[in-house]
Amino acid sequence: MKGDAYTVVGAGAIGGTLAHGLAAAGHPVTVIDADAAHVAAVRTGGLTILRGTERDSVRVDAATPEEYAGPPLHRVLLSVKAQATEAAMRWIAPRLAPDGYVVSVQNGFNEELIARHVGAERTVAAFVNIFADVVEPGVVRDGGPGAFVIGEPDGAPVSARVRDLVADLRAWGPAQVSDNVEGYLWAKAAFGAMLSATALADAPMADLIDRHRAAMFALAAEVYAAADTQGVRLEPFDAFDAPAFRPGDPVSRDAACDRLTAWLRTQPKDRSGIWRDLAVRRRPVEVTTHYAPVVERSLRAGLDTPVLSAVLDGLRELEHDPSGMSEDRLDALDALAVTGTARAADEGPGGLPTGPALTDAQARAVHDWLDGHRDAMADDLAAYTSLESSSDDEACLTVCLDWVRGWLDASLGAPAREELLEREGAGDILIRRYPGSAPPSAAPVLLVGHYDTVWSTGTLGEWPYRREDDRISGPGVFDMKAGLVQAVWALRALTALGLPVPACTLLLNGDEETGSQASSDVIVAEARTSRAALVFEASADGAVKTTRKGVGLFSLTVRGEEAHAGLDPTRGASAVNEMARQVLALEEVAAPEAGTTVNVGVLRGGTRSNVTAGEAVAHLDVRVATAAERDRVEAALSALAPADTRTTLELDGGWNRPVFERTEGVGRLFDVARACAAPLGLDLRETAVGGASDGNFVLAAGTPVLDGLGAVGGGAHARNEHVTLSGMVERSALAAGVLAAFA
Repeated sequence: MKGDAYTVVGAGAIGGTLAHGLAAAGHPVTVIDADAAHVAAVRTGGLTILRGTERDSVRVDAATPEEYAGPPLHRVLLSVKAQATEAAMRWIAPRLAPDGYVVSVQNGFNEELIARHVGAERTVAAFVNIFADVVEPGVVRDGGPGAFVIGEPDGAPVSARVRDLVADLRAWGPAQVSDNVEGYLWAKAAFGAMLSATALADAPMADLIDRHRAAMFALAAEVYAAADTQGVRLEPFDAFDAPAFRPGDPVSRDAACDRLTAWLRTQPKDRSGIWRDLAVRRRPVEVTTHYAPVVERSLRAGLDTPVLSAVLDGLRELEHDPSGMSEDRLDALDALAVTGTARAADEGPGGLPTGPALTDAQARAVHDWLDGHRDAMADDLAAYTSLESSSDDEACLTVCLDWVRGWLDASLGAPAREELLEREGAGDILIRRYPGSAPPSAAPVLLVGHYDTVWSTGTLGEWPYRREDDRISGPGVFDMKAGLVQAVWALRALTALGLPVPACTLLLNGDEETGSQASSDVIVAEARTSRAALVFEASADGAVKTTRKGVGLFSLTVRGEEAHAGLDPTRGASAVNEMARQVLALEEVAAPEAGTTVNVGVLRGGTRSNVTAGEAVAHLDVRVATAAERDRVEAALSALAPADTRTTLELDGGWNRPVFERTEGVGRLFDVARACAAPLGLDLRETAVGGASDGNFVLAAGTPVLDGLGAVGGGAHARNEHVTLSGMVERSALAAGVLAAFA
């Protein structure tokens, strides 16, 4: 062998093609891939490139990440799917030599994530447009040479290491250096958006781009608008004349499209890798991950991405059922591109605001008005906290809700309509509808809160409400009585100052702390008729919550056969022994790296120490961060089987709250809130938390949610529960700004 050694992490279409070229030129190459069958095939028959009907194989070292035990890594070509970058970097970072570096040979914008793990000085940017496919384990079909550009991140001057890399990679094809890799990446994002749209139907890419030019041009325009916010200079590549696809010159744009489709028809691969992932491999696509920066930058700049969002939503649907591919989907994109009237699927009726409505001066005036009423806010919280409202005390819940209704009348006036929904065995549900000053056709904003607490009746006797300077403590002040006080005073401030107020639906339930089993159906129904929801649960150290885990509550029962433990020890089948094995199996279901936890919180079994246990029961709390993990855990729980076949297993329970994953709508709401916080001197943050709330139900209904708008403090469910009065003023002013944005 000759030349420098390379490690290729992700030996699929792109990585496999480059690894083959380097190995064929004499470079020692090691490929790392999570697909054990692919690795085994490479070990047995070499890494094979298929060109037409001819196969060309080269020998390379191959291993799965778990198997690798080699030396530190020096030159790493990272070519995993965009959504796998985080996991891959967690594997690479501890193995990367001090003078090593990682080249992002991927689709999307991944350099920033790589740099977070290994530093910018060990990160190299690249743009690649290789048309290739893995057609069987160990075999990659070559799609012909494409553009391949390498450079330093952020437009830094081309370095010696980049020139050396390109010299080696020219063994594969036409690699080149550039100090504007970003310009190629953004141009590829526009081209990739068009290819992504073609995966919505089962037909050749060239034909679909040709027939649906309105949608394709709109996709390019949306991506370019985001690129312009970064000051990017777009670069043409292969047959994609990126600058010509800009709006403004329809003749040049049509001519560029003609050239592009003509070139695509000459390629051996007539459908995209995205289509293949959906239709052939039946696996999630990466574009929903690598277009997140495009959508995020658009939202921050107040730009809409209706066509791109519709493409991404369509691909998510097809991940579950690829039989839904249809050219009708592209017809709908054409109509959307022309009319511009559709909304992203996760936006409620009436759409979402794109930025604050209040001027900076108005926002500060709201804060000053609230600050002048801070004592009155504290008095309201004191009166509210003095009413105990334990989730399991219906009488106290009724008294508390009666007080809340009277207080709301005194604070906001009579609502346009009120509904009091009685619930057996739980607190009643209060729904109040306020018209606001927005147009009557606008759908309302849903304000969500709960008036029950975890604190047992009688707690106030030993731990009363207390205000000490800026600190307020007492049972339920943080979770979440201060949140409701803040919401009400936000509406009062807007009204008092003559500022716009949207139509609002206030929903309060009395069983949130016990899982909202008696109120979740009402929450979902209200969410579906609302344009967005603001949840006034407590903040997380000041941050709003844009991701929450889903929660599953399960019980596992093992039934065995009782016997005398001394006289006949072999006759019985111990349920306790079997449960011990199952608890260890449940521990293996957890995946902390994916945010999945499985906690066996309660375990009981048997009757006496001299009796072989006939029954054992375990109660589980399961938390998952993604729908995919929920499905995996569900399958794993269903597959549990007894090791001792004389015992039986019975699994009961289910998912108490769905997963709350950050969607584009949630991201847009956060961007609006962050902009509303700036005039108040607040640098608002977002965070993901393991706990769930009623916001999980709202988002599952398809309505965007901003959660954690409530109190600043801490000690939820603990004796040090507290809030700050200054935080109440600030958060109420923030809520007022967000509400005004909807009006």
